Amino acid sequence: MSINPDQPTAPTGAESAALDGLIAPEAVPAAQWSSDDVLAALDPDQRAVASQPLGPMCVLAGAGSGKTRAITHRIAYGVKAGAYAPSRVLAVTFTARAAGEMRTRLRSLGVPGVQARTFHSAALRQLRYFWPQAVGGAAPEIVSAKAPLVAESASRLRLSTDRAAIRDLSAEIEWAKVSMLTDESYPAAAAAAGRAVNGADHITVGRLLAQYEAIKTQRGVIDFEDVLLLMVGILRESGEVARAVRAQYRHFVVDEYQDVNAVQQRLLDEWVGERKDVCVVGDPAQTIYSFTGATPSHLLDFPRHHPGASVVRLTRNYRSTPQVVNVANLVLGGARGQVPRLELRAQGEPGPAPTLTSYPDDEAEAAGVAATVAQLIESGTPASSIAILYRTNAQSEPLEEALAEAGVAYLVRGGERFFSRPEVRRGLVLLRGAVRGDDGTVPLAKLVGDVLTGAGWQHSAPAARGAVREQWESLDALVQLARTMAGTHPEARLRDLVADLDERAAAMHAPAVCGVTLSSLHAAKGLEWDVVFLVGCSDGLLPIAMAEGNDAIEEERRLLYVGLTRARHDLRLTWAAARAAGGRATRRPSRFLDPAAEVLGQGARARRAPGRSSQPSARRVARPKHCRGCGTELITAAMRKRNRCDDCPPAYDPELFERIRTWRAETAKEAKVPAYVVFTDATLEAIAERRPSDVASLSAISGVGARKLALYGGAVLALVEGATPQEAAVAKLDEPDQPDRTLLD
Repeated sequence: MSINPDQPTAPTGAESAALDGLIAPEAVPAAQWSSDDVLAALDPDQRAVASQPLGPMCVLAGAGSGKTRAITHRIAYGVKAGAYAPSRVLAVTFTARAAGEMRTRLRSLGVPGVQARTFHSAALRQLRYFWPQAVGGAAPEIVSAKAPLVAESASRLRLSTDRAAIRDLSAEIEWAKVSMLTDESYPAAAAAAGRAVNGADHITVGRLLAQYEAIKTQRGVIDFEDVLLLMVGILRESGEVARAVRAQYRHFVVDEYQDVNAVQQRLLDEWVGERKDVCVVGDPAQTIYSFTGATPSHLLDFPRHHPGASVVRLTRNYRSTPQVVNVANLVLGGARGQVPRLELRAQGEPGPAPTLTSYPDDEAEAAGVAATVAQLIESGTPASSIAILYRTNAQSEPLEEALAEAGVAYLVRGGERFFSRPEVRRGLVLLRGAVRGDDGTVPLAKLVGDVLTGAGWQHSAPAARGAVREQWESLDALVQLARTMAGTHPEARLRDLVADLDERAAAMHAPAVCGVTLSSLHAAKGLEWDVVFLVGCSDGLLPIAMAEGNDAIEEERRLLYVGLTRARHDLRLTWAAARAAGGRATRRPSRFLDPAAEVLGQGARARRAPGRSSQPSARRVARPKHCRGCGTELITAAMRKRNRCDDCPPAYDPELFERIRTWRAETAKEAKVPAYVVFTDATLEAIAERRPSDVASLSAISGVGARKLALYGGAVLALVEGATPQEAAVAKLDEPDQPDRTLLD
């Protein structure tokens, strides 16, 4: 049978013992604890894990429920009770950090000598030891990176060899190998799984896989996936090696079992053999690596494969406040997939209510988050206890920029710093080379876009996912910076942009030993902070736009759940209505937050018509707009706003435009905000071209919303009527019931 985490846990002891179970034996060093002392330091559910050191066991451990504590105490109890020797235990997990933490905890419990390793580390150790006996000679060398071999393979097949394509193809080769596929079996399996990579068809990728394996064989090298595959093969084919391994390791613990892929499961089966002493720990609700071949089915089907296995559920959350746990439960409770969940029960003291803050655009969101972080640090919150999490690495750029401008030190986890990314560095080289040729006749944003096409930028986002999309996002961020500078300083040229970028890059590399952590949600798994900002909580980012089908959507929900449960005390969610300043507000809060709307407030409710389902629906495709001068399709929001392309001359009165622009500069200076916050250049041009004569015609212009109409409407209409910037500064809109009053006081 398979597991249903919603079933009640079997009795594990009196609930009244819960508090006593968390009190460690007084005045006795842990290294001197008896087996009873080890159990006394646990809650009833954790005690149920530790008190059964023999036989098959499946531990379903919710976020922050003390799973590492439970399994290390299980090993310690087994050793201190005489059930096994520490050298006979192999504990495996997925990261070197987690393995190191496990070893540290075991030593502190007085149980040194336990092998706590990653799957790859354990397999590599065995491979090198047994290779001379099973194969002969020294084990082959492991390539440090497969990208060069993949590039050579692609070149032989006349495929694209740019960095982004090679990165995506390398990832696909990894998926094929951990799924134990060959070049012949790959096409059918990839088609069934809905895999797509860089526009290459499945048969072509299969041929690439064959070429890649041939090159490795010719050079006598292996990759990291081969370490697992070769060890599986040796254990299956050499009875002597299998007996030696099983004699050495008789008791197994596997952490993060929901992340196990096919080859790792096969290796574990070979290690265990006919034995029954295996304990697996995981949370199906934290399955977020299916793109690497991971599946929670191994965890959920464990009792069926191991009859008589004990199943224990850890649902007490010791990490987060009840408020954070409540939001996490609500978000996960809206799941529509087949992966079951554990209802967390908060054990900590109450804390502040989680918040959801909306911003007009990504830049404003980054600036708002950076300002709040700076305030927290100034009030005494350590920078190292704060994290900003996001869905894609491309989202880090405005956050890095905003934190640097706010003087906040930071470090990036799970991705390269923006200005260290190869495509960004290549783009900066091209921009520096183009400075001399900038004679001022080409608008800055257009010039930057033209230059960056040499680095792979294009006007519209590529359909491909993965590294190709991330590379485009990085280069597009440079284009967006150029557009922002052009809007703020119309006289700026390319040399000014390059100088600004150099200054930003220098600021990004400021020492950040104790800085705020920037991390993707995937890279944040297993970590925790006192304060967590989760940015980009809008449909299109969470879930990511490329997620297709219910399974993919639900994995995105679980990814958000992982992010929510990283917060110990203070959880702050944010989202932006538009990507760029002055852009159309097309985004809505993430549908995943709908179940938590009552907790997070009105800001969490997606602005949908009454009764409209929160499930994704077919998108309405807007008709393309064309330049009224030359008929070219308008590809940017700014072009569409003014109804002309960058190449066609403006149709407005230059004197009026300069008058409005002067007023905008003075208004922005007084308000201490960038000029584009008042109105973008594109909006100013649209106003100067259309010359609105009343509130209705002014409000019809894109970029003039209700708030800006109330703030600046009177001034703009006065300027159109001929007022000077100084006169316009005191102009007010007509009162609704007094339409004949003059616009000027």
